This record gives sequence, structure tokens and C-alpha cells, in this order.
Amino acid sequence: MRLLYVTLALALFVSCEEKEPHLSALQGNAFGTTYTVQYVPVTTPAANIQRATLQKGIDSIIKAVNKSVSTYMPTSDISKINAGDKSVVVDAIFEEVYQISEAVYLNSQGYFDPTIGVLTNAYGFGEVTPIKVIDNAVLDSLMQFVGFNKVALLENGTIQKEKPEIYFDFNAVAKGYGIDLIGRYLSMQGVSDYLIELGGEILAKGANKAKGKLWVVGIENVDSSLENRNYATTITLQDKGMASSGNYRKFRIDSISGKKYVHTLNPITGSAEKSDVTSATVVASSCALADAYATALMALGLEKSKEILYRTAGIEAYLTYNNAFNEQQIFMTDGFNDLLTVNQELK
Repeated sequence: MRLLYVTLALALFVSCEEKEPHLSALQGNAFGTTYTVQYVPVTTPAANIQRATLQKGIDSIIKAVNKSVSTYMPTSDISKINAGDKSVVVDAIFEEVYQISEAVYLNSQGYFDPTIGVLTNAYGFGEVTPIKVIDNAVLDSLMQFVGFNKVALLENGTIQKEKPEIYFDFNAVAKGYGIDLIGRYLSMQGVSDYLIELGGEILAKGANKAKGKLWVVGIENVDSSLENRNYATTITLQDKGMASSGNYRKFRIDSISGKKYVHTLNPITGSAEKSDVTSATVVASSCALADAYATALMALGLEKSKEILYRTAGIEAYLTYNNAFNEQQIFMTDGFNDLLTVNQELK
């Protein structure tokens, strides 16, 4: 979900000498949005050859992720599983996304749950026609198909579901995971300094050596318009992933009832009504974890989010929320606050 947008500290060639570090860039389409990869080439003379190789590798990764966990592809593994095919043996991508999801599901006490697909579709955020009226009776009937504790990844690589109607939706983690895979690939190719931005999510490794500084990214204001974006703050990012989630743009107004449904769903109650948290930006060791926790914090609300953040090592967050007077406030963890010093010189 491209709900909060991130501005990159786009680099220019600053070298006056041929041997000075400079940045190369790759761009393309992925997961219904676009990506930009900035990186320091391994060897300047072979930059053009390396660029073509990296582009091909990245495109192959995107294709593999879609084939495994894209609900928008009818022939993907996840689509076949959702359709009731019990014979699908999942690949390493599906398995790792499943395991990451399970870990965040357990730590968030169920507020992150990739089995909310039936709810996503019912509220009109999926690939099918939404249910016109969602009352308590309808919600109760849907909730029997929600719960990550109702599914299992078996030793033979197949998925077991308590009820065939259970619908997996890994969209709140798969994009971040895809970014992590691209990062792994770049590292395997010997690229040690890069910044990947895909749909507003970020993975940073090493530093922006063309400028002699750490990578710098910005957090967009929740009242920023699409036409005139502005940013609340900037942070430095090194060897971390960052993802953001918010409801201030992504919602649907029911044409009959006039009711507003927000995109972040509560897996515990099944509701599509927003909590007091209006946006969540998370920094973690991987983009997949940042992606998943950003979604979870939106559903948890402020106080429960604080509890999760205080007890979970390696997860830093910047939250905007509305107080009792509907005034916008900010909460950030100490670790996130430490990232606010920008333009740090390389040690």
C-alpha cells in the first residue's frame, strides 16, 4: 500500500575525479507500483554491464514473488491455495513470508493476520465485488474464516486450512519481503551500498558514498496532498528497512449507507473502522518486518502499539495519532528519535 510516501535524498554525481564514488540507478515496475534502486557500482569500467545484469536479476525476483504470493495473479501459488487447491507445494518464498507473518501474528496477539482476505474482499479492498451491507450477522459469518491459528504449513510443503473458505492475503508483508530479496541479490552481486525504494517502502544498506553521508529519507505529513507533498521529518537509515502505513488516503465510502471503511482492518473484531493511530512508520532489520508491523500498529491503536514496541527488540516506530480532542499528536520510540539526526558524516 502506498499510503505514506517517502522522499529519497536523490544523489547526483559529485565526483570531480574518475576514481571518486558515484551512484547508478535502476528503475522499473513491480507489485502494482514502481521502484528505484540507487547503488554504488562495484567497478566503474564495468558499470553498464553490471547495470544490465542487475536489472535482469531484479526483474526475475519480482516475477518469482508474484508467482508465489500475488493474489492478483490467478495462476500464483497463493491464488490456487485460496481457490481450494490442496496439492500446491509452496516454494521458499511462500514459506518465508508465511513464517514472518506467523511471528508477527503471535507477537501482535493477532492484530496482524494474513487470513483477513475474506474481510478485505467483503469491504471492497480486494479483487471481488464488496458486500453491500455488513451487519453483525454478516460479520460473524465472515469471522469464522479469519485466524492464522486456523491454518498450518505442513512438513510436506502443503497448506492445511480448517475451512476451505479461508483466504490468504500477504499484501501487507510481501512487498517488503520482495524488497529484501532484491537487497539480498544486490549483496550477492557484490553491491554493498544501495537504497531501494518500492512503493514508498525502503531498504538501505551501507551509505551514500557519493555524498560521503548515510542515506537520508523523509516521512510524509499525514495532511500532505498528492499534488504538494511535504514532510514531517527526515531520518538517516543504514542497514535497515522502513515501511509506512496510513488510512488518510486509502478508504472507501459505501454508496448506500455512506459509511466510511478504512483499508486497515481489525482482525480481532473484523471492523474496518480506524483506530486513533492515523499513520505508522516502522524501521526494522528487514523491510518485511517493517511492512508487517506498520500494518499491525495501525490496527492496534496507540496504547497497545506502545506495549508491543516496548517489549519487541529491533522495532522502532514513528506514529501519528488523534487525542481525545481529535488533535493530531506524535509518538516515537527512543530508537526512532535517535535516527532523526540527518546528514551524519561517515565514520
